[in-house]
Amino acid sequence: MDLRYMGFEQNRNTRTYKFDGVANGQPTVHFVVTADLALFLVNRIGIQEGPTLCAHKLSSAPEPATDTNLELTNDDLRAHASARTMAEARKAEARRMGPRRRPPVPPSKN
Repeated sequence: MDLRYMGFEQNRNTRTYKFDGVANGQPTVHFVVTADLALFLVNRIGIQEGPTLCAHKLSSAPEPATDTNLELTNDDLRAHASARTMAEARKAEARRMGPRRRPPVPPSKN
């Protein structure tokens, strides 16, 4: 199933993201994922990451077509923040290690 982001609505501190699920020969399924915006702040995640997080939640659900109303929970956002922190740490370690270079080969004596 392909997901299409259709926009969002906001009511106070809750944002509702809308998606359409499209599969070959099947009717379009409408999905709604709600998120408390305070959780983005607590977990230091940019609000612009909301649609991507919602799409990930929809695509990773065992049977997305059975539940069309989902919620981004604190656990979802915490897992994303943790994965991002780990990726940044790996990048920093790779930069610290620098490229691996071979020692210079002495010229041969002929």
